[in-house]
Amino acid sequence: MSAPAPEKSPRRRSLRRRLFLWLTLGIVLIAGAWGVRYFWFSRPEGAGPAGPQVAREPFSRVWTTRKVLLLGVGDSITAGYGVPASHSYVGRLAANPDDEFSDMEGVCLSAVLPSLRSENTAVSGSTSLDHLEILRKRLRAQDPDVLGLVVMTTGGNDLIHSYGHVPPREGAMYGATLQQARPWIDAYEKRLTAMMELIQERFPGGCHIFLADIYDPTDGTGSALGTGLPAWPDGGPIHRAYNEVIHRCAAGHPGVHLVPIWQEFLGHGIHCTKFWNAHYRAEDPHYWYGSNLEDPNDRGYDAVRRLFLIEIAKVAGELGKPR
Repeated sequence: MSAPAPEKSPRRRSLRRRLFLWLTLGIVLIAGAWGVRYFWFSRPEGAGPAGPQVAREPFSRVWTTRKVLLLGVGDSITAGYGVPASHSYVGRLAANPDDEFSDMEGVCLSAVLPSLRSENTAVSGSTSLDHLEILRKRLRAQDPDVLGLVVMTTGGNDLIHSYGHVPPREGAMYGATLQQARPWIDAYEKRLTAMMELIQERFPGGCHIFLADIYDPTDGTGSALGTGLPAWPDGGPIHRAYNEVIHRCAAGHPGVHLVPIWQEFLGHGIHCTKFWNAHYRAEDPHYWYGSNLEDPNDRGYDAVRRLFLIEIAKVAGELGKPR
C-alpha cells in the first residue's frame, strides 16, 4: 500500500487564500475602473452612416424647375462648425460629397431642383437674439420667381451659453432657474414668430421653413456628469420649454415644418454607452456630438442632413405649384 499524501500546512493554505483574495480584488478593481471609464467618460463615435434611412423614390424625379434658394439660418449647427463645408448638413442637403455613403448617392436637392442655389447666413456662436438681427440685415427681398427652402437651427446657444461661468441672462441662460427664465422663454417665442414672419415676407414667391428643435446632449437625464460643466437643476425644464415654443411655432404657422432632431439624437449624447438609460440605442450606441457638446460630429451632421431631407421631401409635390 502507498503512503498517504502529507497534509498541507495551515500556513500554506492561508497563503493560497490570501493570493486568491488579492487576485479577485485586483480583477474587481480593474473591471470597475474599466466600467467607470467606459460608461462615464468614453464617447465612442462609431463609423458609417448615422440616422434614419431616407426614401430614394422621391429623389428619382425633378420636383420643380423654378429658381430655388436653399437658405441656412441660425447657429453653428447650420454653419457646419467642426466639419468641412461639404460635410455640413447644409452642404450635404445641396449636393453629395465625394465620399458620400452608398445609400445616399443621388439623394440631395441638386438632383431634384436643377435651378438650385445655396446661401448660408448662419454664424457659429450666435443666439436667437442675433438671428433676428441677421435676418433683418442680410436677407434681402427675393424676386417673385424665387422659391425659398429655409433650414434653421436657433435657440440652442441661448440655453448652453455661457456654461455657467457667468450669472445667467437672456441669451446665455446656463444655470438659470425656471422662474428666472420664464420671461426669456416668452421673449424667445415672440422673437421666433417675428423671424418666421420676416422670412416669409422676404420671399414673395413663397417659401417653406424647416425649423429644427433643440437636441439634448444629456440624453434626457439632465446630468452633465463627466463634462466639467456645473450642475443645472432646471436645465431640463427650460430646455423642454424652448422646444415647446419651437413645436408651437411650427404647428401655428403655415409653411413652417418641424425637424425632430431632439428625438433622433436621444441616446447619442454623453450617456450613449449606458445600456440602462431609457434612451440607449443598441443598434448604434455611439456619440453624435463634438467635444464642445454644442455641435454634431461628422456622423451627427449626417443624421441632421437625413432628418431635414425627410421633412423637405414631404413637401416635394407642392414646390412646383404657383403661390
